[in-house]
Amino acid sequence: LFSPLQKASSPVAPVHVVNEESADKTNLGFIHAFVAAISVIIVSELGDKTFFIAAIMAMRYNRLTVLAGAMLALGLMTCLSVLFGYATTVIPRVYTYYVSTALFAIFGIRMLREGLKMSPDEGQEELEEVQAEIKKKDEELQRTKLLNGPGDVESGPGTTIPQKKWLHFISPIFVQAFTLTFLAEWGDRSQLTTIVLAAREDPYGVAVGGTVGHCLCTGLAVIGGRMIAQKISVRTVTIIGGIVFLAFAFSALFISPDSGF
Repeated sequence: LFSPLQKASSPVAPVHVVNEESADKTNLGFIHAFVAAISVIIVSELGDKTFFIAAIMAMRYNRLTVLAGAMLALGLMTCLSVLFGYATTVIPRVYTYYVSTALFAIFGIRMLREGLKMSPDEGQEELEEVQAEIKKKDEELQRTKLLNGPGDVESGPGTTIPQKKWLHFISPIFVQAFTLTFLAEWGDRSQLTTIVLAAREDPYGVAVGGTVGHCLCTGLAVIGGRMIAQKISVRTVTIIGGIVFLAFAFSALFISPDSGF
């Protein structure tokens, strides 16, 4: 009843539709992961220790050097966190999905409690702690400067010491920004959040969104300096962060673990 041409052409159309649906699902998964990562990174990093480190160092030293060192540390940390999270995908997705949802709920409740208990000027202690830590590093740099000569240390944006441009990126200030940021970020809430996100979302979307979120926060800290660090309300950001985390946990009631994102 059917010609050979009709028999041969009939199974082709469903395959094409499946490929389109798969591509659409992949795109949605990337976008969802990107938005989720950039949202939680912003609410986690604004007013955080790494934010203050970038803000204070940018006032004393070359901003480009500080930004490069901090962003290299944060980018490396984001990639490591995504790899840690992606490694958990060997576990069936339904388990990692609901475990990560529970963690988001716990993070959200904890942030809300912390935010509601904070005073409006909360964050000044952390700012002072960062200032003391950077002052200690400055003293070490000054001792190195006395031992090795003034050409080895970049002493600030107002210096006129002749240096090749590429030396700015391997200067002691670059190393200091990288080291302080990396150590401050290790075990931080934003690192744990990135790991949890990578376990349930598209890892590429999490990596890109997390990196962009860190770029925005660190860039804002470097440009604004102390003014932003002093005016930012850690209490408000913490409360908003708690709401964002709870919103992601609540979304699990409407999104199936097998939906692709």
